[in-house]
Amino acid sequence: MPIMKTILPSVLCVLSALLFYSPLFAEETPAETSTGKKPNILWLTCEDIGRHLGCYDFPTAQTPNLDKLAQRGMKFMHAWSNYPVCAPARTTIITGCYSAALGAEQMRSYVPLPKEVKMYPHYLRQAGYYCTNNNKTDYNAYNQDDRREISCWDVSNKNAHWKNRKDGQPFFAIFNFVVTHESQIRNEHKLKRNPDLTPVPKYHPNVPEIRRDWTQYHERITEMDAMCGEKLKELDEAGLTEDTIVFFFGDHGSGMPRNKRTPLDCGLGVPFLVYFPPKYQHLAPEGYKADGTSGQLISFVDLAPTLLSIAGVEPPAVMQGIPFAGKYANKRDYVFGFRGRMDERADLVRSVSDGRYVYVRNYHPEIFYGSRNDYMFQTRSTQVWRELYDAKKLPPEQSFFWKLKPIEELYDLRNDKDEINNLADKPEYSEIKQRLKTALRENILKIRDVHFMPENMLHARFGDSTPWEFGHNEKQYPLEKILDAAEMATDRNFPIARSISGDGTGRRFWGMTGISVLSLDTEPAVRYWAITGMLLRLADTAGEDGTQPTEKTAALFARWKRLIEDAFNDNDVSVQIVAAEILGRYGDTESDVRRAAVLLLQHAASDSPYTAWYALEAFDRFAFRCKDKGFNEQIEKLNGDKFEGKIGAVFPKIIESIRKQIL
Repeated sequence: MPIMKTILPSVLCVLSALLFYSPLFAEETPAETSTGKKPNILWLTCEDIGRHLGCYDFPTAQTPNLDKLAQRGMKFMHAWSNYPVCAPARTTIITGCYSAALGAEQMRSYVPLPKEVKMYPHYLRQAGYYCTNNNKTDYNAYNQDDRREISCWDVSNKNAHWKNRKDGQPFFAIFNFVVTHESQIRNEHKLKRNPDLTPVPKYHPNVPEIRRDWTQYHERITEMDAMCGEKLKELDEAGLTEDTIVFFFGDHGSGMPRNKRTPLDCGLGVPFLVYFPPKYQHLAPEGYKADGTSGQLISFVDLAPTLLSIAGVEPPAVMQGIPFAGKYANKRDYVFGFRGRMDERADLVRSVSDGRYVYVRNYHPEIFYGSRNDYMFQTRSTQVWRELYDAKKLPPEQSFFWKLKPIEELYDLRNDKDEINNLADKPEYSEIKQRLKTALRENILKIRDVHFMPENMLHARFGDSTPWEFGHNEKQYPLEKILDAAEMATDRNFPIARSISGDGTGRRFWGMTGISVLSLDTEPAVRYWAITGMLLRLADTAGEDGTQPTEKTAALFARWKRLIEDAFNDNDVSVQIVAAEILGRYGDTESDVRRAAVLLLQHAASDSPYTAWYALEAFDRFAFRCKDKGFNEQIEKLNGDKFEGKIGAVFPKIIESIRKQIL
């Protein structure tokens, strides 16, 4: 008994210490259950689909399997892809970094990643996961030590499957369904539903061809839903449902025109469903419950860090997203959208949403949303829509797509789900607009968005490094200065130059202000924006789409001829190309048009695919003014076959467009 009295306090002290410090020695992490097992993660993804599911209360949806998944799990109402086309959207997903920061925004581009940016399967595999992708990649970026898109996966092909993992190994598996892709809207398909019952958004003409395409799109969604059902059944039959976290989402909005390629909610908003089994609900997003609905903002740049967070891995600081689930979960206040080059057609648009409002800043207002992208025009809806516009048979909300863009757009999603009522110029919305505008600018600067430099200039200047490294070097890339130039030059109220008073003696002289000052800057990207600002103002005087010069166009051209000539002789190719486009489109003599064509065709023969494409696109905008068969002979000699990488694919269609105009 005396011995027990002596030993017992010591034993109790040791036991208390062990209980207190046991978490330090436990093998399990917050990503594990009491058994120490990490969750499996299944992604069911598809292409070109908006929130057109039954669980989102879409009236004609037939999606029983996904509706059931939503009942078991939770749906998000404000999930945004960052890009309204697949390759840059997928590049953002796989890296956890904005494609605009990687230099990978442009569709059909292929840029090197810096060493510090790894694709997320790299981290999951280090954490013990078996990672499979079935089977789309289509990234716009590559690891410098291995250019294969599939190198980050254990298996990436049409046979990739979780079942081939080691016994007891957790898996991360993607199954991507292409049946909803834009291309599937326009192929031969016997409709099962009455197209007259299909709702059509207000921005589209309600005509048979467009109703048919929307109907076929909805039927493809039903097919995709059945495919998802098969995978969920397979998971259940394998006894893995309660060990697996399931995500479902699309890669961006529907493949219909003015959805895909448009950085509004209609092009970026996607269905997003998650299911967390009971044993892993401590990893679920805040407020998670069965048959729940979340207003939390989800951005595609968040997906990679969220995966790592669920797996118990701290996302690396280089990732620009915010995990919305798992150990490191947090929330965001805004989601951001981007639009760059769409195949053979350039643009630069940035957007932001707080879940209710969408603010858009167009940095190329002289380029309308419906610019002739060959792939988009293969859809019958696009063709009919343009035909009706040309015939002047459309109301304003259906004509907007084919006109020069406003500088700013602002939409209230609660009261205007089709985004047709632009509130940007209404005084009562000024505070909302300014808040979103400020958030957008801060994000551009924070992520180091490299695409405020034209694509060919960027590729010429990042040299042996990467666009990311170049963009993060303030001396090489003075982003704030360039962004200021872009915002001023593309503001229609910003002056070119004006006359000012002198020294009080009555003398007057010319003072340089506004764009005139920008055009003298030592930074080529600033000069590029200066000449782009002149192009915008000339386009504004030349009809709704900027192609029909007027007397006012001629007067402005004559007034600014000296500045345009200076830009034409600039030592930077990008500045020269914009100046040549101005001469070709709005020059008042045959000599102007010829000089412009000669210079652009010289650049079109460049060994740089980006310079060659950029020159060809500029030429395409005024090729109808060039009737010299000699130009056609030069065009026939051009092709993109000599260029490696994906950008070579953009050349055939733009060359064909130019040849048709000259002939």
